[in-house]
Amino acid sequence: MSETFVDLGSVNAPSGVLVLGMAGWIDHWRELGRPLSERARTAASAGGGHLREWLCEAVAVPAAADRPLAVRASTSPSPFDGEPVIATLEVALGLPWPETVDRSAPIRLGDLPVDRCGMVVGDAVALDAWRGINDEPADGLADVFYWGLYEDDAYARFGGERTAQYGVDGPHGWLDLPLVEAAARETELTAWCDRLHGKGLMVAVEGHTDYHRFRRAGWHHPLRVGAIEVGGCQVLGIEWDQGDHSTRHRGERDAGQVYPVTIEADEAGGTVMRWTIPPYDSADEDW
Repeated sequence: MSETFVDLGSVNAPSGVLVLGMAGWIDHWRELGRPLSERARTAASAGGGHLREWLCEAVAVPAAADRPLAVRASTSPSPFDGEPVIATLEVALGLPWPETVDRSAPIRLGDLPVDRCGMVVGDAVALDAWRGINDEPADGLADVFYWGLYEDDAYARFGGERTAQYGVDGPHGWLDLPLVEAAARETELTAWCDRLHGKGLMVAVEGHTDYHRFRRAGWHHPLRVGAIEVGGCQVLGIEWDQGDHSTRHRGERDAGQVYPVTIEADEAGGTVMRWTIPPYDSADEDW
């Protein structure tokens, strides 16, 4: 039976090199000696390849530089809660399949784990500018959230709005605060809880890094996909449900939880990159 795909949006790759990588580690490539774009360009010049150093992993492929590249996915039920999760991620590369290459068999480039922090699809050069989890936000803004046993008491004292996330009401908080104001809110909430209760309230300040922005952009998408601009290019980020990740992808590469990335010919004779996560089978569990 053929797969049914849904559109996730598009990315652009003006450098001519597209990357699928682990969101939690994109910003670490530049700390390991060579920028991601240089490594990706070398891999793409050979037709595509897998990049890995330390905990950083990605796949890089050549792509058309002059047009949007459509991204779509098929889904399968999560073993965690039965909700749809990505089974096949496919990116149209905007290039014809080489006439000299057999189109009947996929070309395997390597494999990737599902990063607990999510995955990113985007232009290799643009991703050199990626601001990761611990980076400073470019816009100087942050979101503040609080939750826990005394959340209702804190709301009565401090206010804040609930933000819908992933189909349910999220924690109370404030969006788009200047960093100084966000830090002051965190200090005020924490001091209030310490004074009256000692514990029972969690407070988080999320700066507008690219990592946080793509997660926020995906709050209302059924597959947790968010489009943001990075380095002047449109990039897609895909967050994974933490329950699904823990049930199915825990341990990642160290536990052998990796999935093949291929380039293939589509029905129209174009080239696509595919990352395929086989359907869940409880018989595969090793308890």
